[in-house]
Amino acid sequence: MPSKYRPQIFGWFGDLDKGPRLVPLHDDRLSYANNTYCAFIRQDHNDQIFYACLYFVATILGSISTVGAFIMIFCSNDSEIGNKITIISIPSFIACCLAMYYVIPKLYYYLLSRRGSPIIFNRKTGKVYVNESYFFNFKFLHHPSVFLQPKKRRIKEYDWNDLHGVIIHNMSRNALSSTVLMVCQPGTHQVIDHIMLDPARAGAGSTFVWGWINSFMFFCDVANIDDGEYKSDQEAEFKAHRIEGEGWPEWMVEAFNATSQEELAEIKQRHHITE
Repeated sequence: MPSKYRPQIFGWFGDLDKGPRLVPLHDDRLSYANNTYCAFIRQDHNDQIFYACLYFVATILGSISTVGAFIMIFCSNDSEIGNKITIISIPSFIACCLAMYYVIPKLYYYLLSRRGSPIIFNRKTGKVYVNESYFFNFKFLHHPSVFLQPKKRRIKEYDWNDLHGVIIHNMSRNALSSTVLMVCQPGTHQVIDHIMLDPARAGAGSTFVWGWINSFMFFCDVANIDDGEYKSDQEAEFKAHRIEGEGWPEWMVEAFNATSQEELAEIKQRHHITE
């Protein structure tokens, strides 16, 4: 049975239902939680370093190959051998360009997704906050201009009611799966955006984060707020480590702790935020 969300996402494996879960968290991505909000990191530091180095090398080699293929196209002589080299160089150049089109966003992804790229869930206002690199996603089609904007970011507030979880897999023998939040038009299944919640991992472990977040948002006791990297009374340490210096708007950081829609509205009014 296909996903009910339209358009469907490549690699779709299954839709996830909302509601409290009775499964405790078996995961180390919960960075901080208190009685109002929780924060999950989505980037492991060691993986980030490894893949940043890998894609940096790939970018250097790809650039050399692209320039080399381009030169071969125009510098071959008119001999029979030169014509053959030109014929070979043209598809090689196209292949190199496509490879770079894939590699450069991946390099930006790993270089600029700092401090774990936390996602924030406020259960009392029903809001979700992200501040991440524009390339912290799984899109393949990018406007060429964004390649010149490596520091481009997405900083947004979403409604929890408009976010719906799906599982996707990476189509490899490793059978890695990821949890993605489909951002839908209110009250519909029409997808308008995507948020990576829990990047690729093996097996059913990818559903633990989704289950814990649902328990938290539905005020279920299974969601122990002290299960995270920082205890509930260590908010200052959490913000110093994961939030400060990352360009989070001041109003948004205040909104993490908003305990009602009225308090959230007051914060936005005070900071002149218009929706």
